Amino acid sequence: MKNNKVLKNKVLMRSLVAVLSVVVLFGCSVERFIPEDEYLYTKETVNITPDTVVENLEAIRTDLKAALRPEPINSFLGGYPGLYYHYKAQREKPGFINKFLNKKFGKEPVYASDIETYEMEQILLNRLENKGYFYSIVSSEIVRDTSDKTAEAIYSLRLAKPYRLQTYQLDTDTLPVYSKIKTSMNETLLKSGMNFDLSAMKSERNRIDSYLKEEGYYNFNSGFLIFETDTNQYRNKRFDLYLRLKKDVPQKAVVPYKLSKINIYPNNRVDVDSAALDTTRYAEKNFIQDEEYFKPKRLDPYVLLEEGDLYSPAKSKATGRRLGNIGAYKFVNIRYDEIKGSSEDSLGLLEANIYLSPLKKRAIRAEVKGVTKSNGFSGPGLGLTFVNRNLFHGGETLNISLDGAYEVQAGGSDSNSGSTSLQLGLSGKLIFPRMLFPVEISKNYFKYDIPKTKIELGIAYLNRTQLFTLGSVESKFGYIWQANKYVTHEINPVSINYVSLANTTEEFETILDENPFLRSSFDQQFISGLTYSFIYNGMVDTDETHQFYLNTNFETAGNSLSLIAGGERPQSIFGLEYAQFVRLDTDIRYHFNFAKNQKIATRLFAGWGVPYGNSDVIPYSKQYFSGGPYSVRAFRTRSLGPGTFHPENSETFSYYDQTGNLRLEANLEYRFPLISLLQGAVFVDAGNVWNTTDNEALEGDTFTSDFMNQLGIGGGFGMRVDIQNFVIRLDLAAPFHDPSLAEGQRWSWDFENPILNFAIGYPF
Repeated sequence: MKNNKVLKNKVLMRSLVAVLSVVVLFGCSVERFIPEDEYLYTKETVNITPDTVVENLEAIRTDLKAALRPEPINSFLGGYPGLYYHYKAQREKPGFINKFLNKKFGKEPVYASDIETYEMEQILLNRLENKGYFYSIVSSEIVRDTSDKTAEAIYSLRLAKPYRLQTYQLDTDTLPVYSKIKTSMNETLLKSGMNFDLSAMKSERNRIDSYLKEEGYYNFNSGFLIFETDTNQYRNKRFDLYLRLKKDVPQKAVVPYKLSKINIYPNNRVDVDSAALDTTRYAEKNFIQDEEYFKPKRLDPYVLLEEGDLYSPAKSKATGRRLGNIGAYKFVNIRYDEIKGSSEDSLGLLEANIYLSPLKKRAIRAEVKGVTKSNGFSGPGLGLTFVNRNLFHGGETLNISLDGAYEVQAGGSDSNSGSTSLQLGLSGKLIFPRMLFPVEISKNYFKYDIPKTKIELGIAYLNRTQLFTLGSVESKFGYIWQANKYVTHEINPVSINYVSLANTTEEFETILDENPFLRSSFDQQFISGLTYSFIYNGMVDTDETHQFYLNTNFETAGNSLSLIAGGERPQSIFGLEYAQFVRLDTDIRYHFNFAKNQKIATRLFAGWGVPYGNSDVIPYSKQYFSGGPYSVRAFRTRSLGPGTFHPENSETFSYYDQTGNLRLEANLEYRFPLISLLQGAVFVDAGNVWNTTDNEALEGDTFTSDFMNQLGIGGGFGMRVDIQNFVIRLDLAAPFHDPSLAEGQRWSWDFENPILNFAIGYPF
């Protein structure tokens, strides 16, 4: 059976290599396809000679090159595969393969004759003038290489001394809007001594526009502002800058607006006439609905708009975000209507209408799953989820899930082949989109989002023949909220988990007898404590070159129980021996997006759990393991470590021993596009788990200063199908360094026995 698996993995690896080879296949040369009187445009150079010292010369060069058109043809490994596919597809009978490769990878040629050098010179001069480098000089030439029929465009620039800002001031006028602009001038983006910069002036106009909008100027537009320069006062390329309003600005643009009425439609439907609905007045707002779909008392805290307030885009945006995060609405639309004739006075009036379109109140989702695990278990699974939204007319959401799976172990040794596993689970989650707390908290206390309260309860049953029966009950009470766009907090002051191990077989009792450390980890399965999670997710900025992600989790158990429990250790409560431990782990990720659809993704993980007081060992369910599709992919799940431990028979139940209370991992991955939705990756993973206290039953499991030489290291390549952020992932990895082997033999480079990982989602 094992030889068949190895053979299948070898075939898969060779197949993937063949696919990648086809993707990067290209001809040795495209020279024979280039027309006789043409030269392939392959390079552009911008040479700059400044008249004075310029600090950001390379930034200027990069900006100028970005303006040049057309872009030269880029080579890949010394060749031009995209161009090659294009030329091959232009033949009279190109064939299906050439057509396909051209569609996916083909690039049209760019010749020296396509370059309009005079036009490019004018564009470069315009770019320089926008940055204050007036009276610069530019020339260009096309250099042709007859040996390989390529051409290079060379642009030479004489960079004049730039014009610099001496003073920046606002014109005076009797309009009240001028005094408003003046109060914001201490936040200006334009500073004395800076270069003349057209883009900076546009940014300054946008800044003033945003400021005035927040002061109620609903109809103001940045296009109403104009800059004027004066260089007559200076002879050393200095200038004064003046800001004023254009002469034809409409009256309604220079008066502030306030909210005279706020109408909220909690159950908006396009097929219902709003005039026929009932109106409830609450907290100076009008709640318009045919029946009480959403209680006004519960909905009001999400609305930051108040009658009599000045118009504020920030409050409007925050209100829309808070309403959208309730979880009961599909669409949130806030519309402002001007009250006619009001703008003729010194203050305009607006009517705010908030239209809320709800999601379906009830929904049922069914999932049929096929499971294959690294320990040989495989079989079908079924998941059912029932959702009831807006349960108590306050945005509450009830989720009830039923899961079941039946698995049979088809592989492994003769002693466990044919074992079965039956798993059943029932869980419920009730989410209140507000903070249930003894003291009422102002709706303005949490600026970005209102915390949600979660109440969870679940029971699970696992029956594994030849081993044991495991039952568990888990409950949680806590809060989750977003502090801002990037930061999320989740705290569960009440977290209770009880696991009961029963019906153990002689075979499993033998395993426990051989490893008292493992038996101790099953003894205390009553866990009551607190959990806290902090998440910083910079990945939401998808266009950023540098992206960061941080997830830190803290858990402590048994502290409150120790205050009320009595007697000698180990202490118990309600007849149950409880666990005491502290666990802290951190997951840090960094993505470097250096080209279109290409990135370097990295990850560091460190976790440590410490038992104390009532416990000598962390409960088994709270211990760490290493290996698998989201860990070190060259090793099967739970097959790595602890330390240099080598199980005598890895085909049986040794994975129960392969856990620890300390885990370290590092990952590096290069991701790149292949074909359409298909993405490729090349990766290296390293990591392991250890015990910080010696387990005599497991040789080499203890963490020492030599831990770097005890890392499991592996690498490989993979392919992923990414459909609107739903990722199906296939990774093939082989171990480079196996710490379970004897010293001197650990650098195994075992490419003949790769591990195939199938998973959903990116690993990090």
